[in-house]
Amino acid sequence: MPYGIIVIVALVVLFLANAIRVLNEYDRGVIFRLGRVIRAKGPGLILLIPGIDKMVRVSLRLIAADVSPQDVITRDNVSVKVSAVIYFRVVDPVKAIISVENYLYATSQLAQTTLRSVCGQAELDDLLAERDKINTQIQEILDRHTEPWGIKVSVVELKQIDLPLEMQRAMARQAEAERERRAKIIGAEAEYQAASKLSEAAVIIQETPVALQLRYLQTLREIAAENNSTTLFPIPIDLFKPFVKISEMLDKKGGKE
Repeated sequence: MPYGIIVIVALVVLFLANAIRVLNEYDRGVIFRLGRVIRAKGPGLILLIPGIDKMVRVSLRLIAADVSPQDVITRDNVSVKVSAVIYFRVVDPVKAIISVENYLYATSQLAQTTLRSVCGQAELDDLLAERDKINTQIQEILDRHTEPWGIKVSVVELKQIDLPLEMQRAMARQAEAERERRAKIIGAEAEYQAASKLSEAAVIIQETPVALQLRYLQTLREIAAENNSTTLFPIPIDLFKPFVKISEMLDKKGGKE
C-alpha cells in the first residue's frame, strides 16, 4: 500500500475520532464554535468540526448535594449547628455553562448562605417543630436565585440540628416538668370525677337505704374472696335501728330536762 494512502487513511480516522461524539440519554453537549455558543445537542451521535468546535458535556440527572453543618444563631439567641441536603438539576445546559463558572460550587455556596440566613430568622422552637416550613422557604429562595443559571432546585431537607449540651439538658427538664404537670392535671381530674360519682352515689343511698345494705354485702363478698383465714358474719343493719331510736329518745329527754 502506497505511503500516501496510509497517511490519508490515518488522517480520516483521526478526523472521525475527533469529530464524532456519543452522548447518553441524560447528557447534553453545549457546542462552542470559535468561542461562540451554537446550541446544546444530544443525546445520541454528534458531529463536531475538529479544531473549530468544542463541546462541554452537561448532565441533566438530579444531583444530591450535602450542605455542610453551619453555625447559626437563632432569633432567640440560641447557637446551633444545622446541616441540610439539596436536590437540583440542570434544566438549561447553555445557561449552566455560560452564566456561571461552576454551577455545582455556586449552588452549594448559595445553599450554605441561605441556610444560615433563613435559620437565623427563626426561633429554636420553630426550627425544631416546623421543618417543612423552613425547607420550603429555603427551596424557594434557592430556586429563585439559581433560575438565571439554568438550575432547578426541587427539594431542600434539613438533615440534622445539633444543640448545645446545656440546651439539651434545659429542654429535658422542660419536658419532664410538662409531663409532671399533665400527670397532676390528670390526677386532679380523676379525683374530681370520683368525688362527683361518690356524691351521686350518696344521693341514691339516701333515697334508697337498702342500697347501703347491698353495698355492705358486696364488700364482704370481695373480702371473703381473698386468701385469708378471717371469717366474717354479715349483720343486718336493721337490727341496730331499735337501739338507734332508743338513743335518740334518750337524747331528746335529756335535752328537755
